[in-house]
Amino acid sequence: MTRYRQSPDRPSQPAGNQPLYTPAERARRDASPWTLVQGVLAPVQFAIFLASLFLVLRYLSTGAGYETANASIVVKTLALYTIMITGCIWEHDVFGRYLFAPAFYWEDVFSMLVLTLHTAYLVALSTGALSATALMYLALAAYATYVINAGQFIFKLRTARLQRAVVRDRGFAGELAQ
Repeated sequence: MTRYRQSPDRPSQPAGNQPLYTPAERARRDASPWTLVQGVLAPVQFAIFLASLFLVLRYLSTGAGYETANASIVVKTLALYTIMITGCIWEHDVFGRYLFAPAFYWEDVFSMLVLTLHTAYLVALSTGALSATALMYLALAAYATYVINAGQFIFKLRTARLQRAVVRDRGFAGELAQ
């Protein structure tokens, strides 16, 4: 069964044959201030993730630094919430909806799992529902989903760059043929 994407400025066609952005969406993406915000927040969040991952693994291997590991997970979760909120605004600017735009549907679906696990960590931390070690393993599960989700977005952005290069090369080749 073939999936179809529809939006006001996207004709209905098989999802696999469609570029990530229509020309109008690309123009809105390039004009949105949230594009730069996302471009800055993504590597900042990744740096926070790496530092926190180190602290969590250090706690699990040595038993030292529990409070520091917890604080880093909270900071990582706040960074995640920030990038999700600003990402929703970006998605609205570009695609006209806050979540689940066809071009980023599966990335947004998986982002909900990432948010759920990070939020579960905060709830467990604040209620004392899990032991220290169980909290750290929950954080690692949240981090694993974050890495997968970040990979989805990196793959999607790389695909968009390759599509843009193909269009640019076709345009150049078309000019040469004339």
